[in-house]
Amino acid sequence: MAAEILKAEGVTKRFGALTAVGHVDYSLREHEVAGIIGSNGAGKTTLFNLLTGYFRPDEGTIRYKGRDITRATPQERVGLGMMRTFQLTATFDNLSVIDNLVLAFFRAHRRSSLLHLIFSTCRKHRAEPQIATALETFDLQSVRDRQVMHLSLGEKRRLEIAMAVLAEPEVLLLDEPLAGLAESEVKGVLDVLRRRVGRQTILLVEHKISHVKDFLQRLTVMHEGRIIADGEFEETLRHPEVRRSYWQIDPAAEGGEGSHA
Repeated sequence: MAAEILKAEGVTKRFGALTAVGHVDYSLREHEVAGIIGSNGAGKTTLFNLLTGYFRPDEGTIRYKGRDITRATPQERVGLGMMRTFQLTATFDNLSVIDNLVLAFFRAHRRSSLLHLIFSTCRKHRAEPQIATALETFDLQSVRDRQVMHLSLGEKRRLEIAMAVLAEPEVLLLDEPLAGLAESEVKGVLDVLRRRVGRQTILLVEHKISHVKDFLQRLTVMHEGRIIADGEFEETLRHPEVRRSYWQIDPAAEGGEGSHA
C-alpha cells in the first residue's frame, strides 16, 4: 500500500454557531485518485479549503508527508508540492494561451517575477520542451495563439489544469473542475486528468459524480460536516447512510436492500 501523503486528523472548522466540519479524519495516499461529494452544506468545500490552507482549523492537525502544515499558508503548501488549480492558474485573459503557459512554468520553476516575464518577452521561452508537451497533452495546440478571453469554458479549464500541472505538484487538488462544462468539454477535461493517473495524487470535489465514476479510485461522502462513507465508488454509493442522507432514499422502504452494501 502506498504511503500517506496528506492526512487530516480531527479537523474542525466553525463559523459562529455553525460547525461546517466536525472532527474529521481524512487521508490521501501517494498517486491515489480520490473524490469528495456531498449535498450543499455538507462541508466538502470547507474541508477542501482546510487541506489547501485557505481556512485554518479550529481544532485538529493537517500533515503533509508527516510534516505538520496546519498553520502553513497556501503559498507554503505550493512550495511543498500541493497545488490547487487556481493557486498558480490565475489566467491573463489578454495574453495568448502559450504565453499563459510560459508564465506559469517560469513562475513555478525559475522564480522569475511575473512583471519581468511580461515586460520582457515570452516569445523566446515558448520553445521550452515542457510547454510544448503541455500544449499537446492538454489538446491546446489549435488555440495556442488565441487570447484566453476568447476561449470556451472547457478550453480555459484545460488551460488552468495545464498551468497547474506545469508546476509538477505531487498533489493536485481540483474544486469542481467540471462545473459549467458541456458534455463534450467534460470528456476533454477528464481525458486530460486520466493522463495524470499514476503520476500524481489527485483529489477533486465534484457534483457530477456520474462523469467521474470510472475515473475515481476512491469516493468519500460528507453530510452535515462529517464523513459518512469512504471507499470504492459503487460500494460507497450503496452505503445505507449515503442512500438515506445523500440520495434521500430510505433503505428500509426497499426491503433492506442497502443493508448489504
